[in-house]
Amino acid sequence: MEPDERDSVAAWWHMVVRNLRSFPHSCSTLGRKIASLCDSFTSKSLKEHICPPLMHMLIFVNFFKAPFLVDLKKPELKIPHTVNFYIQVEPGVILGIWHTVPSCRAEDAKGKGRSWYEAALCDGNPIVVYLHGSAQHRAASHRLELVKVLSNGGFHVLSVDYRGFGDSTGTPTEDGLTADAVCVYEWTKARSGTTPVCLWGHSLGTGVATNAAKVLEEKGFPADAIILEAPFTNIWVASINYPLLKIYRKLPGFLRSIMDALRKDKLVFPSDENVKFLSSPLLIIHGEDDKTVPLEFGKKLYEIAHNAYRNKERVKMVIFPPGFRHNSLCKSPALLHTVRDFLSQQWA
Repeated sequence: MEPDERDSVAAWWHMVVRNLRSFPHSCSTLGRKIASLCDSFTSKSLKEHICPPLMHMLIFVNFFKAPFLVDLKKPELKIPHTVNFYIQVEPGVILGIWHTVPSCRAEDAKGKGRSWYEAALCDGNPIVVYLHGSAQHRAASHRLELVKVLSNGGFHVLSVDYRGFGDSTGTPTEDGLTADAVCVYEWTKARSGTTPVCLWGHSLGTGVATNAAKVLEEKGFPADAIILEAPFTNIWVASINYPLLKIYRKLPGFLRSIMDALRKDKLVFPSDENVKFLSSPLLIIHGEDDKTVPLEFGKKLYEIAHNAYRNKERVKMVIFPPGFRHNSLCKSPALLHTVRDFLSQQWA
């Protein structure tokens, strides 16, 4: 708060404290609690109270749980040969996940439950752990379109709702989303036998994917492959260029407020730093006309990764022509071929 604001609040508070002295002991205890809360509030500026929660909301947008009126426990109403299940990451955090098997196994999947789907993970068909972007949940239409394309292409797909998204419990944080991705990947690897597992991140999910990949690398078990769809370099740069915030960039102190808020909320998603420590096959795909996360970010991330990787053949970038923007690369006829070609070369 500004000095005048603090003086006014302080004067008001001293008056409250004087009145509380005449109350019984129990009320004095309440008064001390109120005093503590007041001191905490007045010790910070209004900007400090508002900016971090606002940025947290704009980064995750997990409150927007569209499409609405979808029963996430019944995926068969939205997409075939799919089962819903839950994984506990830690106390208080349970993730909702949809497992879609390759369409070539659709007949086998009819009438089957979770145990059959889990056993199917080691059938030799490659597996994608799909880490979506901000807002909505695993039943969003553009996400289902991608899952159908991958399923038709012979992939298992595990569509994960992070903590606080969809019907998953908990509150989203950067560390929390990273832990979610690592947990699902390790859970999948423990059941996949020799079948390779790929981390696929889209938009915000690219930051989650590189965070998780770095953790796996540090554990000595690198991800079998990583696909980054419409990635940014880090969330600080992405936030400054976010369409909703771009119009305010010229306001005095705006950029500093944004950076301070992100720093306070420990939001970085530093893909540009993470890729320097990775050895997993890395494919970056980006639409030329992406206005949400501009192509220049994907190109910059590729440049950093290509320079850092010892084996340059493990890093590739494919740019898709105009028409697919941010959420619709799955509509490109070239997507499936691009992914399968890259992975087959890397896993040969």
